[in-house]
Amino acid sequence: MISLGVALISATGFIVLAPSASAAGPRPAFQLPFPCNQSWHGNSSNSSAHRAWEIDFNRGGTPDADLGDTVVAAAAGKVVISAHQGSANGYGNLVKIDHGGGWSTYYAHLRIRSVALNAQVSRGQKIGEVGNTSKPGNNISPHLHYEVRTTDASYPANIQKAVFNGVTFGYPDQTLTSRNCGGGANPYDATEVCGSGYSVVDSAVLGSAATVYLLWNGGTSQNCAVTIKSASVGTASSVSAYVEVQGSNRVTDSGNFEYYAGPVRVAAPGKCVKWGGSAGSARYDSPFEHCD
Repeated sequence: MISLGVALISATGFIVLAPSASAAGPRPAFQLPFPCNQSWHGNSSNSSAHRAWEIDFNRGGTPDADLGDTVVAAAAGKVVISAHQGSANGYGNLVKIDHGGGWSTYYAHLRIRSVALNAQVSRGQKIGEVGNTSKPGNNISPHLHYEVRTTDASYPANIQKAVFNGVTFGYPDQTLTSRNCGGGANPYDATEVCGSGYSVVDSAVLGSAATVYLLWNGGTSQNCAVTIKSASVGTASSVSAYVEVQGSNRVTDSGNFEYYAGPVRVAAPGKCVKWGGSAGSARYDSPFEHCD
């Protein structure tokens, strides 16, 4: 297989170069890019075109067995490329999804693309079918080429290790069963947004709009509040989160956000806290609690 390179062609036909470096946010809650309960074998080392942590997926016993199998979004986001790459690189039919926070996923060699440019997709939504499209003259067997990239480095250093269902892929190869079974379109969860060491201690549902979470890190004696949207995911809308330590000023994060408000991290060793947040007109405000 030939080198894939970094120049990409958008659905408009223009070449799109890799973005300039900027800090990436929390990793979205990625799932395997195949329907629920399907088992697929991924390999990162067999292709000379791979530069880092890319994965090629197959499951069939013959070269063409996987042709036309469904490919789904690993997480919710916005389609920023849906186009055949022509002679620009070896991707063939490519879908790129921007998941926000500097994270994106690439799905290459698709037989067909099922989503259009600028479409908002949910996790588990069909985006195409396994294929063998590529650069003219590059004959390959059907498979899904999958990548995760961030905006905090230049290519190929921005290609990240794949994580599915919270577990890092077992490089260089592993067979996995998909847990991409629906149950929430937001690609972020509270523990990922607050960071390592935090665990959920309380939560409040804001109708169908969002859920606000309170988390605690025993190692740093810090609370963290975050409001995770469940409606208008991927579209900027009013959302907030706050923590108020008893005897101190309230710390709030609020604005028009696509996926979540926060994280609001505040040290509160041995002190009671108020916490809460809002999404649109729905809001929650706790009493002083969680004092230990």
